[in-house]
Amino acid sequence: MLSENLSALLSASVGAISVGDILTAVIMLVICLVVTRLILKVVRRVLSASKLDGRVQKYLLSGSRLLLYLLTAILVVGSLGVDMTSLVALLSVASLGVTLAAEDVLANMAGGLVILSAHPFMIGDYIEASGVSGTVEEITLNYTKLVTPDGLLVMLPNKSLADSRMTNYTTLGRRRVTWKLTASYSASTEAVKGACQRALAATEHILKDPAPAVYLSRYGDSGIEYTVYCWAAVEDYWDVHFTLAEHLRAAFAEDGVEIPYNRLDVRILGDGSK
Repeated sequence: MLSENLSALLSASVGAISVGDILTAVIMLVICLVVTRLILKVVRRVLSASKLDGRVQKYLLSGSRLLLYLLTAILVVGSLGVDMTSLVALLSVASLGVTLAAEDVLANMAGGLVILSAHPFMIGDYIEASGVSGTVEEITLNYTKLVTPDGLLVMLPNKSLADSRMTNYTTLGRRRVTWKLTASYSASTEAVKGACQRALAATEHILKDPAPAVYLSRYGDSGIEYTVYCWAAVEDYWDVHFTLAEHLRAAFAEDGVEIPYNRLDVRILGDGSK
């Protein structure tokens, strides 16, 4: 009698769905949620043990959670006796349409994952990429924000950053300061190098290792070119750059070293009658 009542209850229907199908769907939902929780716990442990950036771990965990919930929904709806072929086909077409419409967004997200995983630069680094130089202010999944030396905020798409050449001036902790100067042929090489060395000695925050150096680099049309090299910490780069320029000019003036400029000789041809 009890089995007959139970069978009659399970065979009862709510619309086109029987009570038995509903109970099966509920059991399937509970099982899927338990399995999803266990899988996410394993994924979380694996990501925590990896060396991936914390934001990358967060995005991967969110993507795994979304995929598992979507799979759970498909299984539960399928257990209700609903034909999933049309729904799966519809989801496939919809996902293809979204992918094509958001191609640039997805490319930026892929670039963001590459940047966050490979660590070519960090927040606070001074970089140059896509013709823009600045300090990294923020790294998101789609864009990287740079603050330029003149106070502009530039947002670079991560796709272009991941695909293009990028220079990081900060990662090594030091930068080389280079100045090229031209002295007249009448000034001796020793005098010019001595003036440059005195300017280097007067400039603060220059690193001793590698040692500063002065080289005769080129013979020009109106003078000899000398190249001055020195190194400075990243945070002192611009101070050293501009201060050394002032000291070089002062040292040249003190030693009487002439900085030549291009001259143009003009000759007027004629018979002198006019």
